Amino acid sequence: MASATFRPVARLRRFLQFIVSETVAGRGDKLKEYVVGVHVFGKEAAFDPRTDPIVRVQARRVRARLARYYQEEGVSDEVLIELPKGRYAPAFRRSTGDRPARSVAGTPIVSRNAVAVLPFADHSRAGNLGYFCRAATGQLIHRLAQIPTVRVIAAALVDPMEARDARASGTSAALVVTGSVRPAGDRVVVTTQLVDSVTGSCLASQSDETRLSEDADAVAAIADALVARIQPALFADRAERAARHTENLAARNLYLQGKYHLSQRTEEGLLKAAELFQKATVEDPQYALAHSGIADANGLLSHYGVVHPATAWTRAASSAATAVMLDGDSAEAHTSLAHVKATQDWDWTGAERAFQRAISLNPRYPTAHHWYAMSVLVPMGRLDESLKELSLAQSLDPVSSIIARDLAVTHCYRREFDAALEQCDHTIELNPHFSPAYLTLGIVQEQRKEYDEAAAAFERAVRLSPLSHRMTAALGRTLALSGKRQKALKIVRELETLAKTRYVSPFDFASIQFGLGQLDTGFRWLNQACDDRCFELLALAVDPRFDALRSDRRLVAIAKRIGLQ
Repeated sequence: MASATFRPVARLRRFLQFIVSETVAGRGDKLKEYVVGVHVFGKEAAFDPRTDPIVRVQARRVRARLARYYQEEGVSDEVLIELPKGRYAPAFRRSTGDRPARSVAGTPIVSRNAVAVLPFADHSRAGNLGYFCRAATGQLIHRLAQIPTVRVIAAALVDPMEARDARASGTSAALVVTGSVRPAGDRVVVTTQLVDSVTGSCLASQSDETRLSEDADAVAAIADALVARIQPALFADRAERAARHTENLAARNLYLQGKYHLSQRTEEGLLKAAELFQKATVEDPQYALAHSGIADANGLLSHYGVVHPATAWTRAASSAATAVMLDGDSAEAHTSLAHVKATQDWDWTGAERAFQRAISLNPRYPTAHHWYAMSVLVPMGRLDESLKELSLAQSLDPVSSIIARDLAVTHCYRREFDAALEQCDHTIELNPHFSPAYLTLGIVQEQRKEYDEAAAAFERAVRLSPLSHRMTAALGRTLALSGKRQKALKIVRELETLAKTRYVSPFDFASIQFGLGQLDTGFRWLNQACDDRCFELLALAVDPRFDALRSDRRLVAIAKRIGLQ
């Protein structure tokens, strides 16, 4: 009940508490839909479950929450609570320690674009058609591998018994192709089936005859015919999932509200976005975009210093992986996963591949271009490419405040300070209440040694986002650089007091200490920022605020830890 999974949902906590308590007390056989409706949801005596499905709907949500809990927080629990479908009395069992990973909806995790091809079975009496079976299996793998969006798990790489259970090489395949070959006079009959690994249902089947003497050409023709017949079944699931964008209007509306709040880039907005995305997954646990939103919100809560990065890592990574699992063709899902790879794992090569995959799925998704620029190309010092991607992102979403702001940031990294100032002005004109624009404006003016103007910009940012210690720290650094040491130290003390009650990024302390000329203290904080994997470090190689420290071996060592040297 106290877990992060169940704590926000009082109604589901009441549901679970009631059915567990009743079952432990020996009254599990009394747990019917009517009883739960009256005792948990306060329904009147006239409550009719046939016309009011609230208990069935909430039971589905409890199952989803339990699945999520045991996948994340409760992964080490010794006793598992399960709510079988069609029942309201939970079952209890001891964990065997090797529970299979489960999706949020409680179904086996499968890779929806993966097909496992099993070795064709030789049904000849003499067992002398093995060569033909191998040829048929190989040709089918070859033909399926030509489909760009299908990942083929070759039978030769997996244990046949594991593959028949649709768990190939540790990754479950959504679809399994089985086949057999039997003799019929001077001909052979090749029978193949396409099976849904989750439901066990046969999606497609065919039988083909060919002469043994035709060998390779015949086998190739059979493989082509099979792929042509099963391809609709391969993509039926994909079309079905594409329709999920509007299937549950409540989930869709919550998702859109979450996207709006996410775009504000304020502490309140990011927290609200995370809450709305979470509610969307309660409405529809299979909604990939909502899981992608949870990943993005948690990642940004970390990047903006609202929560400790380690707190956000697990949730962001788990939600991004779930989104890709639920919809392998979602550009949003792959973008979320790529963002995790870059900002949390510092896996620049893997992140670049993932972003390119997202862009290939939807070249018109602006966030894919935006985050590819800022979390991969900028850290790698490829600023020309970054500017190109950001310009493309802005053309796709010309009213995005954050994309407009990050264009200014990239100009700053390129030491094009006049262009950066002009872009800041454009962003502020676009959204006069967007505090990150004033933060970047202050940083650019600081680089131009216009300290009074920089301080004014930071003060405006603080007024717009009073909860953001990042804005306050930026002001402290400028005060230090302008010789107002006591005012800067006062801000340091304020942040130290604040850090006793909430997370304050070590990068913020490092920034002020460097401004004060306290290099040893600054590097201690910067190393802590590296331990925390603070987002600001991604630009370490190009950020002009570090230009004076480029030759310091301590900065070089940190850059190597990040993989930027």
